[in-house]
Amino acid sequence: MASEGENRQGRPGRFPVWAVVVLAIVGAVVLVGAGVLGGLTLRNATSASGVRPLSADSQSVCDAEKVAEDVLPSIVTIGVHAGDGSGGTGSGEIITADGYILTNNHVIAPAAEGAEIVVLYNDGSTHPAKLVGRSPRADIAVVKVQGSGLPVIRQGDSASLKVGQPVVALGAPLGLSSTVTTGVVSALGRTVPVQSDSDRNAVLADAIQTDASINPGNSGGALVDCAGRLVGVNSAIATVPGASGVAGGGSVGIGFAVPEAVAMPIAQQIIETGKVVYPTFGLSVSPVVPGQNGEGEPGLYVQAVVPGGPADEAGLQAGDIITKVDGQPVSSVDDLTAKQLTSKPGDKVTITYVRDGKTNRTSVTLGNG
Repeated sequence: MASEGENRQGRPGRFPVWAVVVLAIVGAVVLVGAGVLGGLTLRNATSASGVRPLSADSQSVCDAEKVAEDVLPSIVTIGVHAGDGSGGTGSGEIITADGYILTNNHVIAPAAEGAEIVVLYNDGSTHPAKLVGRSPRADIAVVKVQGSGLPVIRQGDSASLKVGQPVVALGAPLGLSSTVTTGVVSALGRTVPVQSDSDRNAVLADAIQTDASINPGNSGGALVDCAGRLVGVNSAIATVPGASGVAGGGSVGIGFAVPEAVAMPIAQQIIETGKVVYPTFGLSVSPVVPGQNGEGEPGLYVQAVVPGGPADEAGLQAGDIITKVDGQPVSSVDDLTAKQLTSKPGDKVTITYVRDGKTNRTSVTLGNG
């Protein structure tokens, strides 16, 4: 039985799952990694390094030199070293002046089993870090270094992004720290499942697609707007099947970032509590193939409903087939996971479902998982 948010096949939101990889590196091997929700107000003022603010005016190309000058002090390279000599490299950004760092779960996943974390600052100094908490379901994690007055990346607004808007990616591709690349927002609202170290897919929910060049090692690094404000966390790339080299040939101009609107609430909850609580539908589902619901549509077969839970209170029953969530067709459990990752307990979600050949609608008030 597949519970909500779980998917044993994976549908990458218009992208074949075999073509999507995450971006942490272990030697020359690409880690294929993971996937949720968020209290504490984090600092989003100018960095402690005293940089001057950038213009947020619309423009066709970012001033990458200016963005690099202002943002790189808040970007770190994250190394993870296990006792058996294995390790990996990724990226992160400092989100509080006292040392909380935002990154991807798949970058630091070995630390959950005791591996050590070392952070390399932009000035070349290294410092030990500890894992604060992680969300394998959303591929987001927070680590902590001891410090004060650290340069902090400014928080942007991913909800205001437009397709075609210029952006800049910062991180450590292939371990090359303090690398900057430029591009545009290629698309918005992608649902991109990637393999997780947990028992279910991670889902990059409402992901930002960009053609800014990102490669293994960029995972966890920042995607920023022309004002140097964080709008996304670079997490995965699509690659050409059968291509040679690391990550199937590296960047082909299709990268994905977890939007700031998803990543920061998760980080806030991790900082406050050390864990993440997901809103819940209170049901278990599995995918159905087109034709099984009598309308030629794909959907999600309701296997079980938690007594007294949100779905039960909304009138859903085992045997129903969910065809739409908030008006959007669903065909994978990842679609429900994406809705969880972009919602909070108490939000109302409109469910369209088929029962005995008849289409119905109901409103589910998400519970606190």
